[in-house]
Amino acid sequence: MGCGKMEIEDDILRQDIEEIAKISQLTERLRQKTVFVTGATGLIGSQIVLALACMNRVSDAKLRIAAMVRSRQKAERIFGKLLECDDIALYYGDINEPIAYEGNVDYIIHGASATSSRYFVTQPVETILTSIEGAKHILEFAKSKNVESMVYLSSLEVYGTPDGGRQLISETDYGYMDPTSVRSSYSEGKRMVECLCASYAKEYGVPVKMARLSQTFGAGVEYQDSRVFAEFARCAIEKKDIVLHTQGNTVRSYCYTKDSISAILWILLYGGIGEAYNVTNMDTAISIKDMAELVCGTFPEAGIQVKIEIPEDVSAFGYNPEMVIRLDSSKLQALGWNATVDLSDMFRRMVKSMSCATIS
Repeated sequence: MGCGKMEIEDDILRQDIEEIAKISQLTERLRQKTVFVTGATGLIGSQIVLALACMNRVSDAKLRIAAMVRSRQKAERIFGKLLECDDIALYYGDINEPIAYEGNVDYIIHGASATSSRYFVTQPVETILTSIEGAKHILEFAKSKNVESMVYLSSLEVYGTPDGGRQLISETDYGYMDPTSVRSSYSEGKRMVECLCASYAKEYGVPVKMARLSQTFGAGVEYQDSRVFAEFARCAIEKKDIVLHTQGNTVRSYCYTKDSISAILWILLYGGIGEAYNVTNMDTAISIKDMAELVCGTFPEAGIQVKIEIPEDVSAFGYNPEMVIRLDSSKLQALGWNATVDLSDMFRRMVKSMSCATIS
């Protein structure tokens, strides 16, 4: 199986993928299995596909990967010559429609989702319906295939606005969420899908688990990504001041891409059915403003500084309400997983990676 060495021109991404592929606790459990991945051209989905393919080349794992994508052009750009190999099969489809893949499937990772804050506020109906209809279709698919395990990629946004007095947010610490705010379309959608997953686990015995991802970035982030961490990295690369459109008081936790990928696979293989797990590096909690200052200090050669320019209609940017949310990943760590990359190195590795990142 496979077609020889996998070549990734982005050295940082290649190092990350190879490190995941060498984790024996993952490789041995996945040996000779078929993994179906939705959202396979997204940041996380694509790296899951690459890591699984790399396991075949590093450990002869004899894995098969079914990657669900919407765009052939984007898939070819991301995966390149890997698509000539017999261990990866593309399934073209829309998660809003029933899945008609006919092959055997042992594991499912469901990562297809809207990711743009602007999209959440300009197309909130589509955001909600894609979450719920897509989850229904993949859960029905999981049930029909009688899979061994499935992971739904959820988000820290299910916690809403937590009680400000909490130092750490565990998997049972839910805060306030305004259902009349269109920005809640993404957060409420994630909450509802988690309930749907738990319901399929209870009523139909679907072995689904939930990975609540903190903001994830690192190697493989596309240069024009619209999220705040990519904007900060571009400012460092282009030697432009970082301009904030809020006071930047919101505090969040973060996680490096490689660590998130390994965590997702860990939950897939070792998590409890119907259980949710926070995926984060507990040492990274920081305010937006302080993170901007950290980027300026991490790249002193850029000579940039932080400026605050608040527009009249800040709601158009789709930002969440100001909050403090430090995730507790103790439950996931109890399964044997640990984060490995700190916040400064996350930015160093992302900035190096953003300059190339092509696969051949």
